[in-house]
Amino acid sequence: MDRIKRISNELLERYPNKFSSNFEENKAIIKEIAIVRSKVLRNKVAGYITSYLRRQDIAKELSTATSLEGNVEEEEVKEAL
Repeated sequence: MDRIKRISNELLERYPNKFSSNFEENKAIIKEIAIVRSKVLRNKVAGYITSYLRRQDIAKELSTATSLEGNVEEEEVKEAL
């Protein structure tokens, strides 16, 4: 696992409720709670966390939609991800 994923996963485990799917908010939170010496590294970590949480949100919406509608085409699920 590379450095970005390792740092991101560790932050998400320690502070699961602090992060959202907004990049700017995540960047500010990382600046507060972690010591990241590089601006580029901080932005990459914030971007990874943002994309990870957005994928989770989409997956939750799809699972809710499938339970409400009954059947959703497999192609629609693949397109959404």
